[in-house]
Amino acid sequence: MAAAYLMRRVIYHPEFQQYNLGAEHPFSPLRVEMVLDLLKEWGHTPEFSSPQEVGPDELETVHDSEYIKAVEAVSSGKAVADIGKYGLGTADNPIMKGMASGARKIAGGTLLGAQMLLEGSARKVLQLGGGFHHAQRSLAAGFCLYNDLALAINEMIAKGWHVAYLDIDVHHGDGVQQIFYSNDKVMTISLHESGEYIFPGSGWVHELGRGMGRSLKLNLPLEPFTEGESYMEVVEKVVEEALYWFKPDALIVQAGADAHFSDPLADLMLTTQDYERLFRKIFQLSETLCNNRLLITLGGGYSFQATARIWTILYKMFMELELPETLPDAWRARWESRLKIKIPSNLHDPNPAFDPIPRKAEVVRANRDLIQRLMDAVAADWL
Repeated sequence: MAAAYLMRRVIYHPEFQQYNLGAEHPFSPLRVEMVLDLLKEWGHTPEFSSPQEVGPDELETVHDSEYIKAVEAVSSGKAVADIGKYGLGTADNPIMKGMASGARKIAGGTLLGAQMLLEGSARKVLQLGGGFHHAQRSLAAGFCLYNDLALAINEMIAKGWHVAYLDIDVHHGDGVQQIFYSNDKVMTISLHESGEYIFPGSGWVHELGRGMGRSLKLNLPLEPFTEGESYMEVVEKVVEEALYWFKPDALIVQAGADAHFSDPLADLMLTTQDYERLFRKIFQLSETLCNNRLLITLGGGYSFQATARIWTILYKMFMELELPETLPDAWRARWESRLKIKIPSNLHDPNPAFDPIPRKAEVVRANRDLIQRLMDAVAADWL
């Protein structure tokens, strides 16, 4: 048991908090602070591995040099002409002093996780930050500045590994897909609400990859109001089959919490119980189909009360700790006062968590049709 425990690592550094896009911005460092404060309230002090900040030159493996120069310049208060072409200075990606340094520290955390797997010092790594899956080669987008996930994947494939990337954020993992669209060493799988309804408006079934990467880029644009049962059917009939066929050396997961039914930016209907089932399935798949190598980052999640509970469940399951039933009153009172929100008294959602969805049968049928269309599209290449 001790040896197994030592093969798990949790990565975090207080300087992650420097990636702060403003007090009113939804991508808030307070989400992780809530988790750490809750663990402390329970008397659990995590042992963290601390990363180094990656240098701008290291980012050139996944980002264009001119983009990096622009990001670093505006982050230090310097004027840059035509910043709009880099996606900077928008409501989603405002310019904040020090943001580039914070983003490079977070990218260093995800890169450290990849290096731990490569050197064999860990089998499972949880990075308490990152998941900047929308950042593209020359464009900041969707709250994301530097693509830490792509940096970690690139480190692994440079050593000859084949890597599977699973994105459970409610928004399409477009930046990671784009960077590796033609790469035959990387399989990307994104489960997200259909781009017909939410940002970034991509992630369709026909986006299968290009050239040698064909049929290695898999997208599941789910219907709004998809509940946990239908969601898990997609995981079992597509994700499990894809990993079985691809046989990756490692699995990287972007664990956004914004598919929860209370999230204000999307319309999927997962509960905390569904997330527990999903995390358990991910651990099982990594052990049986991905050489027992797993790197998990965080990501989206804009309901503070739900995101903190979901990522706490993830941490507890990752460390093989018992899931408490109730949340400490002192912790709840502290954060209710600070955020001016109501926090449930239990770690899990009530059951049932919401009223029945009138179009449930229609959603299930649409998602099953989606499964069939995607599997038909890749069948010839997977023979």
